[in-house]
Amino acid sequence: MEFTGKVALITGGGNGIGRAAAIGFAERGAKVVVVDRDGTAAEATAGILRQKGSDALAFTADVSKSDDVRAYVKAAVDRFGRIDCFFNNAGIEGRVAPTAEYDEAMFDAVIGVNVRGVFLGLRHVLPQMIRQKSGAIVNTASVAGLVATPGMPAYVASKHAVIGLTKTAAGEVARQGIRVNAVCPGPVDTRMIHSLEEQLSPGNPATISDRYQAAQPTGRYTTAEEIANMVLFLCSDLAANTTGGQFVVDGGRTATGGAVTNLVSR
Repeated sequence: MEFTGKVALITGGGNGIGRAAAIGFAERGAKVVVVDRDGTAAEATAGILRQKGSDALAFTADVSKSDDVRAYVKAAVDRFGRIDCFFNNAGIEGRVAPTAEYDEAMFDAVIGVNVRGVFLGLRHVLPQMIRQKSGAIVNTASVAGLVATPGMPAYVASKHAVIGLTKTAAGEVARQGIRVNAVCPGPVDTRMIHSLEEQLSPGNPATISDRYQAAQPTGRYTTAEEIANMVLFLCSDLAANTTGGQFVVDGGRTATGGAVTNLVSR
């Protein structure tokens, strides 16, 4: 998986899976554009990449706003001339509540980042890749895009939508040398899963962590680096005829039915 001379653009790159992917691309020779709505976090990731010898650019953007997305694409092309790999990764988890009680504003916020943000990324990056006649895109979906997670209606709906967008775009641009795939993480040892643990058991989130990890066939959460490795593979020439797919990295959880967890039960 060699990316020397390639340009990787990553949203949600300020921490977690996005940061792990940025480091992975940089270590393999890529120039990297790190996008995050938290500009300080984006710059921190870019700083790590520069220490590794990579040419890195940090950019602050809200992925749910078209002008911001257009701006981060322009910044990438102005700086590096092209976009070879796009990790369309930014996302939020929202709150945990049953559908009958779910806050409408929170639902809109989750859909805004997780669906509109992914769509806008495709909408503004694809024209550049079409001009290049090449490119690889990985959208971050989730096992929640494959099976239900009661108590997370907005998140589940958004990740099902990401898989639909992935398949649609893949079919549209395959003959133009562009591949579009989705990665579907299970619970990953990042801020997001720890936020959910805290929501479910504010006084003792460790009990939720223990229960979730015990439900994994591997007995542990997936690491951000393990998700990043799948992203790197899907962006590499090793996956040259792979497009329109969804690739699960979840320690076997969906294979055993463990992804169907009632988050709203206590």
